Amino acid sequence: MNEAQTAAPMSVFERYLTVWVFLCIVAGMALGQFFPSAFQAVGRMEIAQVNLPVGLLIWVMIIPMLVKVDFGALHEVRKHVKGIGVTLFVNWLVKPFSMAFLGWLFIRHWFAPLLPPDQLDSYIAGLILLAAAPCTAMVFVWSRLTGGDPLFTLSQVALNDSIMVVAFAPLVAFLLGLSAITVPWDTLLTSVVLYIVIPVALAQWLRKSLLAKGALAFDAVMARIGPWSIAALLATLVLLFAFQGEAILQQPLVIGLLAVPILIQVLFNSALAYGLNRVVGEKHNIACPSALIGASNFFELAVAAAISLFGFHSGAALATVVGVLIEVPVMLLVVYIVNHSKGWYESTDSASGIRG
Repeated sequence: MNEAQTAAPMSVFERYLTVWVFLCIVAGMALGQFFPSAFQAVGRMEIAQVNLPVGLLIWVMIIPMLVKVDFGALHEVRKHVKGIGVTLFVNWLVKPFSMAFLGWLFIRHWFAPLLPPDQLDSYIAGLILLAAAPCTAMVFVWSRLTGGDPLFTLSQVALNDSIMVVAFAPLVAFLLGLSAITVPWDTLLTSVVLYIVIPVALAQWLRKSLLAKGALAFDAVMARIGPWSIAALLATLVLLFAFQGEAILQQPLVIGLLAVPILIQVLFNSALAYGLNRVVGEKHNIACPSALIGASNFFELAVAAAISLFGFHSGAALATVVGVLIEVPVMLLVVYIVNHSKGWYESTDSASGIRG
């Protein structure tokens, strides 16, 4: 991927994603109340615990994003070893475990009296799924808004996606086990194959085929299929909230309560990555994308895995959707903070006292 592709600006549609998600919540809940039999029929369209309409929508969501990822950029990681080290540390050693802790603290204890008791484990599972999937394509947008190094952004996305293929299932299984939540390994591995391995393979085949026709052909096709991801995501949310509507109407505070640990985690991880990059001496245009990928999530994968593992009606599916709901406004806040703290970041008074 060239720099221009990596640095594509944020579209108006993406900028107001939270608005569209909110409208999908309202539409889904209304449609579920007025046409319950139609959505029940959709819910029954399953093979081996995989809902076929949702599986198709999720592929349409994920594949256009993965086409943007150039795994050939992995060699770029050696140019910024310290920044990549911070990214991997926050993404794989801090983020999933901190979310598991926040889920245990807020959902199982502090907020438990305000939530449906039979969904507590499911809510925690959804939060863990959200945190265990580092962001991919949207990081290019956030990096562009902060003036981040496009090659570093690309290399850390490619590395994270490579790790996710082998680490997502074991990490999720381990953290769910710590939270006393049992998930069948065969179901989890099926989700990984369906929503990571196969989409990555198809996306890379499509990428290679398009690039063989030239960069202009690649850009033209990406411009056409790019909106498919968001459209498929919104269609999935309408389905999900058609099933979740009754539970939400009975517990209207659920979405706000689930948003609290997600918000804390985003701000904590972005601040940690941003500060650690300053301590180790990385430049601001490296620290920004490193902080942003540590804070955001591959929510398409999280939604897919939650539906596959726990079903449309589950608290896990709802928790991952709350992540979608708050992703854009919170990440724009992080972008604003890192942009306006550049002077502090580049000041001579570093956290370690040795920055020059």
